[in-house]
Amino acid sequence: MLDFFTIFSKGGIVLWCFQGAGVTESFAGPVNALIRSVILQERSGNNSFTHEALSLKYKLDNEFELIFVVGFQKILTLTYVDKFIDDVQLHFRDRYKNELEQKGALKLLNNSFEFEDDFKRLLREAEESCKVRSPPIMRSFKESEKSQKTVKSMIETKGGDKGKEQGGKKNKNAKKEAEPAKGDQGKTSSSGQKMVENGNQNLSAEEIVRKNREEFFRKRMAGPSEKSSKSPKPQKPKGKQNRIWNMGGNSTKELDYSDKNGNGSPNGGEQNPETQFDPEMQPTSMKGDLLSVEYESSDEEEMEEEDEEVIVRETSKPSAKKGRGLFGMLKGLVGSKSLTRDDMEPVLEKMRDHLITKNVAADIASQLCDSVAKKLEGKVMGTFTTVASTVKQALQDSLVQILQPKRRVDILRDVMEAQSQRRPFVITFCGVNGVGKSTNLAKISFWLIENGFTVLIAACDTFRAGAVEQLRTHQRRLNSLHPAEKHGGRPVVQLYEKGYGKDAAGIAMEAIAYARNQAFDVVLVDTAGRMQDNAPLMTALAKLIAVNMPDLVLFVGEALVGNEAVDQLVKFNQALADHSMSDKPRLIDGIVLTKFDTIDDKLLSGQPIVFVGTGQTYNDLRSLNARAVVSALMKA
Repeated sequence: MLDFFTIFSKGGIVLWCFQGAGVTESFAGPVNALIRSVILQERSGNNSFTHEALSLKYKLDNEFELIFVVGFQKILTLTYVDKFIDDVQLHFRDRYKNELEQKGALKLLNNSFEFEDDFKRLLREAEESCKVRSPPIMRSFKESEKSQKTVKSMIETKGGDKGKEQGGKKNKNAKKEAEPAKGDQGKTSSSGQKMVENGNQNLSAEEIVRKNREEFFRKRMAGPSEKSSKSPKPQKPKGKQNRIWNMGGNSTKELDYSDKNGNGSPNGGEQNPETQFDPEMQPTSMKGDLLSVEYESSDEEEMEEEDEEVIVRETSKPSAKKGRGLFGMLKGLVGSKSLTRDDMEPVLEKMRDHLITKNVAADIASQLCDSVAKKLEGKVMGTFTTVASTVKQALQDSLVQILQPKRRVDILRDVMEAQSQRRPFVITFCGVNGVGKSTNLAKISFWLIENGFTVLIAACDTFRAGAVEQLRTHQRRLNSLHPAEKHGGRPVVQLYEKGYGKDAAGIAMEAIAYARNQAFDVVLVDTAGRMQDNAPLMTALAKLIAVNMPDLVLFVGEALVGNEAVDQLVKFNQALADHSMSDKPRLIDGIVLTKFDTIDDKLLSGQPIVFVGTGQTYNDLRSLNARAVVSALMKA
């Protein structure tokens, strides 16, 4: 029934393995896939993994740093596997405890683990216990309650319904009448406190009304005095005055308001120094690699440490009575204690709620916390460390591991490699409507120009009105920042456009051919915004990518929508795979995350985030700092 069972250390040393009868294929491939996809990525929230036709179950032993893996055919339903792998772990630990406590790879290699007899005995017991449980027998129709009903009982009559309704109303009225009677009995037997609370019991209706009026007027009179004691609210600054436009007049000087301040009043030709334009002001240089997103300050980290201490105090309240004083406090801090699920559960619950409030999807937050719990369960804590600090550090490490790109994305190096092959490096931008594809394309163009590359922009958004004009404006501004005279008389940015209503894939192909003939270094392909459920537009995008085979496909998503951007990315990938004609469709390679400066709650995704947009100028382009994002995510 089982294909294989293996026990190995986290260092990669196989301590013992078993291979089922008739199994000829090596289990190294599925186990290596498990290590790459789950264990190294620290995604151990779910203890199952599927690789081709095999289903793998695994168990982590954090105390001895062991991993137990069992594999069987995916079509089989083996209910005893979870209990069986737990039993094998306990027996193996108990039998070779002394050998496992010896640290070092050489000592593990020198020891021999003869575990086959115990393994077969445990497997036989697990299979027999599964056979003993007989499946429940389905009862016949005659034994069911439905067979006892007659046709007469299923017929509804108007008179019967009315009788039921009247009877129901009578029952309700009877209950209402019975409740005051019970209430009177309760009042006579109640204590003096209830008499004080129900002080209106012995008063007449007029006295109750008079008493309520006095309380009402007393509250009204006390209200203004309490409000006056509070500090006065600061006055709001005066807003901009509305400008009155006259119908007549032909003088253009009257329409020139450039020498007036924000309120529309003349100010002697002088402007506010903050709003004054400096003709010498130029965007700062972006030569070299992009700056990363700023990291959080140490003062905020100190505040977070204080919050951790509060969490520790709250979670240690039940055990506070047992050890008070200095020794009790030291007992809670000093290490050499194995963590259990019960110790971590209160802290994990608070961490899960915190992630959900930070716009992390509830299922992702639960999987993260479960993964951290499995990673830390049985681990021995260090000296003078708390449970909260240990759990938080493990959660931060897991988040950083998720945000780190799984493959190298070095655009400058890739462009230089394409230069050596005498071909342009092609980047295609795609995404939903209004996320900032054209704007961030212009920012990336400026960054590439600063690094000495020439750029050709392909206007493949032939649907949105004004898309070509927007790119032409960016081209004109970029060429003014880098005049052609400084680059041998050749403009560093050119726009390739064919107007509106044309085939986007054909325009992209012509632009790439033109860039190859004119020796451009980079081609940036701007596409029309589209929703992931629009089948015709997704088919056109899949065609554009399949025909032109760009070097990099970037998905542009805004951070404002939170986890909706992750859902859009997943559906974009699925739509590209569904609408592609190839067996190996080209999918999205990375993300451009826009409007990152407008939010505090950041975004989690498995795809590499190549660029981060942090503002509205050409300089507002950053690379992702995973630790900065995790720090913002964990900040209270």
